[in-house]
Amino acid sequence: MAAAAVAGLCFWQAGGHPWLLVWGPLFCYVRLWCNMLDGMVALDLGKASWRGEILNDFPDRISDVLIFAGVAHSGLNAIVSGYWAAIFAVLTAYVGMFGQAVGVQREFSGLMSKPWRMVTLHIGAWLTLGLILWSNGEIRWGGLTILDWTCIVIVLGCLQTIALRLKRIMRALAERKSNQGKG
Repeated sequence: MAAAAVAGLCFWQAGGHPWLLVWGPLFCYVRLWCNMLDGMVALDLGKASWRGEILNDFPDRISDVLIFAGVAHSGLNAIVSGYWAAIFAVLTAYVGMFGQAVGVQREFSGLMSKPWRMVTLHIGAWLTLGLILWSNGEIRWGGLTILDWTCIVIVLGCLQTIALRLKRIMRALAERKSNQGKG
């Protein structure tokens, strides 16, 4: 969560200090790396547990919100686009956990899983910085800023991811029911 908080802070202050658009995405990757390392260590040491799932996932949702709230208040896009991205990031993860909650596998599939949300945000942030530096500060295209478009891409990708995850969960539940009927 600390890396996500620093990333969110970098995005929040990037309107006045555009060079922070380099550091914000890098701290997003630190967040991903720490999250991955934590899970690998728990599995390797045989310490994975339901308690660990909660202690891993709840802070991860807070991290999503911290990052996208920072984007929302950067002044480089509409506040609403950053918050919609935050909402859909949380919903995407929530839907992925449905499978686990109902006794089938957890779903990590889809275009906008957590790593791809961060990659998309990274691209949008660095494109924004490039335009600020080499395009006289013009960061709008089609009436929206690059970070607005980035948030829209994230929301649309999250919608695809949610639909795919729900479809796979429902299919797994139907297969389980079918297999129980045979046994």
